[in-house]
Amino acid sequence: MRMNWEKLMSGKRLGDPRGGIDNEKARSAFQRDFDRVVFSSAFRRLQDKTQVFPVPASDFVHSRLTHSIEVSSVGRTLGNLAGEFILEREPLLKERLSQHSFGDVVAAASLAHDVGNPPFGHSGEDAISEFFRKNKEKYGKNLTAAQWADFTRYEGNAHGFRLLTNHHPGKIEGGLRLTYATLATFAKYPRESFIDESELLPSAKRTSAKKFNFFQSEKEYFKAVAENTGLLPLTKQNAGALAWCRHPLSFLVEAADNICYRLIDLEDGFKLGFLGFEEFEKLLLPFMKKSGDNSQALNKYNLIEDEGEKAGYLRAKAISVLIYEAIEVFKENYEEIMNGTFDSELTDLINSVDILEGKIKEANIFLYNRRPVVEIEITGYKIISGLLEIYLEAQYAPSNKLNKKIIQLLPSQFRAAESDGDYEKIMKTVDFVARMSDSYALNLYRRLSGQSLPVIG
Repeated sequence: MRMNWEKLMSGKRLGDPRGGIDNEKARSAFQRDFDRVVFSSAFRRLQDKTQVFPVPASDFVHSRLTHSIEVSSVGRTLGNLAGEFILEREPLLKERLSQHSFGDVVAAASLAHDVGNPPFGHSGEDAISEFFRKNKEKYGKNLTAAQWADFTRYEGNAHGFRLLTNHHPGKIEGGLRLTYATLATFAKYPRESFIDESELLPSAKRTSAKKFNFFQSEKEYFKAVAENTGLLPLTKQNAGALAWCRHPLSFLVEAADNICYRLIDLEDGFKLGFLGFEEFEKLLLPFMKKSGDNSQALNKYNLIEDEGEKAGYLRAKAISVLIYEAIEVFKENYEEIMNGTFDSELTDLINSVDILEGKIKEANIFLYNRRPVVEIEITGYKIISGLLEIYLEAQYAPSNKLNKKIIQLLPSQFRAAESDGDYEKIMKTVDFVARMSDSYALNLYRRLSGQSLPVIG
């Protein structure tokens, strides 16, 4: 079987029964997706969520917001290049799509790729998972294996899909109502958290199975996304569990993210003084020598005096080289991507993989173990575990006098209803904590644990 672009580039919107609402020539359906993500509260909160380093007084270090914007920029270029290639291979698509259609989808999905990250980076995900692994007797007794896995294997990717698609009572069905194409491209791990191995097809054991992209609560939503875009199923017929191959453009979102975090985290490390300029230069100069205008670029580079500007120039040239190497891998593996058998990260197969995943990866690991990074991970564990304990206790015993007060502090959409089962109670509580910015989580935990008092006026 082979996927086809007519379905893969579906402009239909999740939860929106109307048709013909994206007919403006000035703004395509996929550009609208991009705009909807930009103006969402989930995206705005990324300005106060840690990328790697705690944001200091300096305004240079990246937050999740600036990282997401940069990934989107790289993703748009990758998507445009892929679109140019795809339209050459399949010219009939030109009647409906341009190369920029592909760029717009990848840009929108890339912009949203981190909206589900909880406070304090990936350590926030680990903190949520660890909390529930330690408390199965208390919270897991009435949940199915699949429901419990949603929490013990907690995934920011799945929370991101929930934020993009979920609606609260009385609000719009389908959340942001993004197109099926953008939602499928957003999903790097199109499967649920718990799957019995006997339900998988033999070809389903793959890289994209290491994480998951939707909770049990959004299972039907993701099924609609997969069916409308024609993703190929990886589970046996009539299986209870759900898994699909990736949307072809999701490989480009992943490549854009990999390129940015490998290089940008390095640049942040240099700017903060954890990495000397000579070491930074040694790591990135090989990319400049690979660029098409290497002689001219080297001459221009040697004229720059400021080390910060030199670092920025090296980073820019490196990104450019990696974009073109990644798109070549996409082209070389196009047929395998389209029939769902390709499942590697594009950046694992580029010509410069020995640099990107060798010395640069080693330098990234060195930076991730610097004291401020480790301290924020430890702090994040304490804060997130503490907040979950406080609010779950209140959700499970709402008649307690103190718990009544705590529940009053919860926005209404996160309060458990009398009809809610344990899964819904836990999910609403985790939703509330995971959506917080770093500062909000820290300040709320301090107040609720008695370490500080709220400021009035």
